[in-house]
Order: sequence, then structure tokens, then C-alpha cells
Amino acid sequence: MLFYRAALDLSRPTCDFVAGLIRRHRRRIGSRWRSVPEGRQALLVLVRLRRNETFAALASAFGIGVATAHRYVTEVVALLAELAPDLRQALRIAARKAFVILDGSLIATDRLSGAADRLYYSGKHRRHGVNVQFLTDPHGELIWASAALPGSTHDLTAARVHGIIDGLTSRAIACFADKGYLGAGGAIGTPYKRKKGRKLGKRKKLFNRHHARIRALGERGAATLKSWHILRKARCSPSRLSSIVQAILTLHHQAR
Repeated sequence: MLFYRAALDLSRPTCDFVAGLIRRHRRRIGSRWRSVPEGRQALLVLVRLRRNETFAALASAFGIGVATAHRYVTEVVALLAELAPDLRQALRIAARKAFVILDGSLIATDRLSGAADRLYYSGKHRRHGVNVQFLTDPHGELIWASAALPGSTHDLTAARVHGIIDGLTSRAIACFADKGYLGAGGAIGTPYKRKKGRKLGKRKKLFNRHHARIRALGERGAATLKSWHILRKARCSPSRLSSIVQAILTLHHQAR
């Protein structure tokens, strides 16, 4: 366990990995002096991502200024995000699996002022946030997560924007997805939808039950992302969430 003011449920190797990344970065840019050493900066970043502490709380706990805490976190998040697997790499991993599960998650944010307020409002979830798509293996293990799109974006639209459907179909990778992806076609398997005024037959109901049991495993992907509390209710600008999601994806793969 790592400790700052309380236990942090991450391993020492995770902190060492981030510290090593910082050390190499400082050497590369010729940074001569910092107010905290690499290990403390690594812990600072992990506390921010895992516990969603405010920058004011971090500054107080680590004995630095608020602006310095913000700068240190932003710096390392960018370094981690650069190491995250892109969709092409994820599809190479997915091709070795029996199938994958596609799903989307809303990362909640505060309300925004002006025209952006409506853009980031999800009618489905009745709250503001960003849409993140993700792929898991048959056991629900997270393989890949997308950049963030405004919360009003439909899951099917988001999957098309990111090239997920075309990527899976071109490689003939079987994929299970929920009703939010109806009409995707290609390699995306979705449950049958009951037509208005009609009932599903027994065969289709049985198919939907089996499909739902498999697809439910993919919810572990969302749980993995939101085990990092910053993705439960982000207090930062939505524009920063893409790099934060990618940073967390890097940390997840590093810890496996």
C-alpha cells in the first residue's frame, strides 16, 4: 500500500512506474530542481486520480502551492496518456480473444455555462458529462478506452466516430453490445428489439438472455475506469478528460 494521509489502494510498483516516468522526463528536459522529488510527485498524481482530491487539498498535504500541484498533475497525466494503447493496438489484442464486449460510460461533470451546457447534457442519464467508449475481453478485463465526447453523443454515434465498428468488422472480431448499438451492423452483435405492439418469440427471448449474461461481464470495464474516483464526478474541464482517461488506461495496463 502507498500512504499520504491515508491508505491508497495502489501498489508500490505503480508508484515506482510513475516515478520512473517522471525521472526520465526531467532528465530529458534538463530540469535541475523541483520542489518535490519524483516519488512524491508520482504519489501526488496518483492521489489526484484515485481519490479525486482537490488541488487545494493536494497542495496542503504535499506542502506546495496550488498552481504547482496543478502543473505537476497536468505534466504527468500527459506523459501517461502518451503511453496508452490506441485503437489499432487494442484491436490486435482483441483479435486474439474469442470475442470482445463494447460498451459506453458517462463520466459525470459539473454543469457548464453557455451553449456547451446542452452539448454535455445526457438525456439518457439526466446529467452532464462526457461519453467514453470501451472494449473488454470475454472476462470483462479492460482492453481499451476512447477519448471523451460530449455527453449528448449517442453510444452508436460515438462508436462510429472512433472507428470502433469499422475496426472490429474489418478484422472479423466478434463483439457483443447492448441495445444502444442497434443498427451498427458488421461484427457488432446486439439483442433483438421488440417491435411496438408485438412480442418476441421464445427463440429470440432465449437469445437475449444469453446475450445479456455475456454482455454484463463488460460492465467490469466501467467499474475499472470508475475505481479511479476522478471519473466518478470530474471537477475539471471536460476537455481534460480524454487525457485523464488515457492516463488511467496506461496505469491499468501497467498494473496487470
